[in-house]
Amino acid sequence: MFELSRWQELFRSWSVFAEGFGVTISVSILSLFFMLLISLAVGLMRCSGNRALQACLLAYINFFQNTPLVIQILFMYNVLPRVGVMLSPFMCGLLGLSLYTGAFGASVVEAAIKAVPKGQKEAAYSQGMNYAQTMFIIVLPQALRIALPPLANQSVNMIKNSSVLALVAGGDLMYRADSWASDNLYYTQSFIFTGLLYLALCLPVSKWAERLEKRAAHI
Repeated sequence: MFELSRWQELFRSWSVFAEGFGVTISVSILSLFFMLLISLAVGLMRCSGNRALQACLLAYINFFQNTPLVIQILFMYNVLPRVGVMLSPFMCGLLGLSLYTGAFGASVVEAAIKAVPKGQKEAAYSQGMNYAQTMFIIVLPQALRIALPPLANQSVNMIKNSSVLALVAGGDLMYRADSWASDNLYYTQSFIFTGLLYLALCLPVSKWAERLEKRAAHI
């Protein structure tokens, strides 16, 4: 573990880890964007009065929350091509992470919207606002303050979950680390270094989420 020559070999191969780190950052940022869109859209529609739509969205939430992300990614990569849907490993990861984390984010947004006092909506309606105006002008700004801390925590989980791309040769950090370790048989050094890189990504977001939670508690 502490052999200097092994660590020197690892740092000579820094570009391998840097390329994987770049892929992990890219898929995490894109997945975060689509996760927020899914969370907001599904959360809003779950609070609508359309029961058929609510039932369909509940089925989506239940499916993605209660099946492993690994199975979802492998299904997209191995099964969808058999029905003519070809996705690259990167796209499998992006789609899987967005849908999986979006299902949890949608529940957060839905709960936050329902936490806004009903009197706020009634007051908006009494002023002549329609449903859309009430939601986007009155309810959502308050709901997002409630939802932001748990959504930030979901972002941390999403960054860590991006390591599943390694299962489909996605070129992410975990895949590059495992490939390099297999070639050189330096598993300890490779995974310690990889863990530190994930820590460098996740810790600032986690601390930001903690600050948001403390701030929300004083609102």
